[in-house]
Amino acid sequence: MVGRLSQRLGRRAGLTAGYAAGAVGGAGVVLAAAVDSVALLLLFLLVYGAGTATNLQARYAGADLVVPQRRGRAVSSVLVATTLGAVAGPNLVAVTGDAARHFGIPALAGPFGLAAIAYALAGTVLFALLRPDPLQVSRRIAAAELSEAVTAHPPRTGARALYTGGVMAGALTMVLTQIVMVAVMTMAPLHMQTHGHDLHATGLVIAVHIAGMYLPSPLTGLLVDRLGRTPVAAAAGLTLLVAGVVAATAPTDSVAALALALALLGLGWNLGLISGTAMITDALPLHSRAKTQGNVDLCVALAGAGGGIASGMILSATSYATLALGGGILALAIIPLVARRPRAKVAERNRQQQRLQALDARLGKS
Repeated sequence: MVGRLSQRLGRRAGLTAGYAAGAVGGAGVVLAAAVDSVALLLLFLLVYGAGTATNLQARYAGADLVVPQRRGRAVSSVLVATTLGAVAGPNLVAVTGDAARHFGIPALAGPFGLAAIAYALAGTVLFALLRPDPLQVSRRIAAAELSEAVTAHPPRTGARALYTGGVMAGALTMVLTQIVMVAVMTMAPLHMQTHGHDLHATGLVIAVHIAGMYLPSPLTGLLVDRLGRTPVAAAAGLTLLVAGVVAATAPTDSVAALALALALLGLGWNLGLISGTAMITDALPLHSRAKTQGNVDLCVALAGAGGGIASGMILSATSYATLALGGGILALAIIPLVARRPRAKVAERNRQQQRLQALDARLGKS
């Protein structure tokens, strides 16, 4: 829904609405905890998820006003900012819990109150300052230059766009990395608890994992722009395989080995997300870009949910080593998928380069 609203009214409207929904969801979770209602909790958790979806959609806004040669770095600049919240958030759990108890609310509801405030502030900042709207500006500029080409060869839109080479390769890259990352990460705390590690050790490993997910973003963006989308996506598959092997063979009493495995897991996810985002943004025309990006992110979210459910079943039936190694092997499927991504003909690529240079000059003036 965020993608469709962004397509119709611009990124400012879509992102603001998404963050507003996240704020309502966070406040609703606090209310559900205060009145001790599981039904309200589940309802508002669903609404609260809009904030996470909007966080992911924000990376596309970072790519709207740059040419493909700088798209990876634009996406990475948005993602690396997430690191600040990802690191600060867990450290505020105790503080927000104390504040919640002060008002007679269960302590675990405290972080949701903070999240409601943060989402409300994010929506307000975007509504006030994201002017002019990047997607609408890009659309107006590109329409003048590409109108004849679009009229002669209408690009695919909606569901059909998902089956074009670039979009499909990018979507599958993100889907596979999300499945593997969520499956292995979700069961890591349970695996550590089973082998006698305390919450401090578990928190350390998860913190290292989060750092691996977001901190490498500037370097990943540079590699995506310099080396290309396909090599970085292939590197994501290989990195996730190494992460799976390390996790599967790590001594159960070694926090350092498990932290290394989870750091590599986060890095593989980062490589896949940024390269996949660049692929689908490259392949989509402006008049259907935001809507299709929203559809892709829905697929990624469903894949993550499926990975989380499957991970518990696999761990229950086998072992954490089997789960981690199986995830790494699954990630290797990224390599043949992106290797088959069709490449543009030299003549068309040259014409596109000339249009992009003209677009870049006009964007600089704007």
